[in-house]
Amino acid sequence: MLIVVPVYNGLEFAAHCLQSLREANVSVPHRTLVIDDASPDANAAASLESLTHAMPNTQLRHNAVNRGFTWNVNQAMAALQTNEHLLLLNSDTIVTDGWLDEIMRTALSDARIGTITPFSNNATICSLPDFQRAWPVPDAAKRAQIAQALVHDRAEAIDIPTGVGFCMLMMRACIDAVGRYDIKNFPRGYGEENDFCMRALAAGFRNVLCPNAYVAHEGGVSFIDAAQALMQIGGERLLAKHPHYNDLVSDWVTRDPARERREQIAQRLLS
Repeated sequence: MLIVVPVYNGLEFAAHCLQSLREANVSVPHRTLVIDDASPDANAAASLESLTHAMPNTQLRHNAVNRGFTWNVNQAMAALQTNEHLLLLNSDTIVTDGWLDEIMRTALSDARIGTITPFSNNATICSLPDFQRAWPVPDAAKRAQIAQALVHDRAEAIDIPTGVGFCMLMMRACIDAVGRYDIKNFPRGYGEENDFCMRALAAGFRNVLCPNAYVAHEGGVSFIDAAQALMQIGGERLLAKHPHYNDLVSDWVTRDPARERREQIAQRLLS
């Protein structure tokens, strides 16, 4: 397993992310690739060197010029070793104990699974306690409580129309069949993982929610000033390639297959 963490500014959040990666209790063998995409912060290089120095099996790369989010993910795909899966992790996330184990447990449940996204506070259709809004990042005690509640009574994978790129595992078989991210249409992010997931569905793979893992997500840190414009451009290009995308998402939202699981977890957290 290769975990790639692209970083562009937001060093405070990146520090929380990398600390959580270092401290989370997981058993799945993995290595980590941190890519600094020419962050303009003068302290970025030294800070990331310090943060990654104590992390085992971790490589830090510094881009000489800003390449864009999609380019960095494609570089991680190019760096995959034989039969290695790729997990994309945003630098404004905080992982919890067992997160990677539960994601991989879901991955091994069906060879047709192409992408896996965990629950989060801020992950659109994969959000807890619901997806009507982006919820704040819970404190450490609450994150641990949620993670424990999710594994107490494990549930089966829930099909979703698209993965959510804040934390998304892409299985090697899916990458081999679908190819890399579309850098021409989505050079800076927003829409690239949705396009990948649409191509995965077309190739016969499943995009699923792992209902037993939790990863907190701040959201919008890297491109906070340009987020709305990027989202609009990405959305237009996504629909140009996949005109049925909005219909798939709307149908899922109407049916809400994850509602029972969310309600089950809410009850457990209250008990």
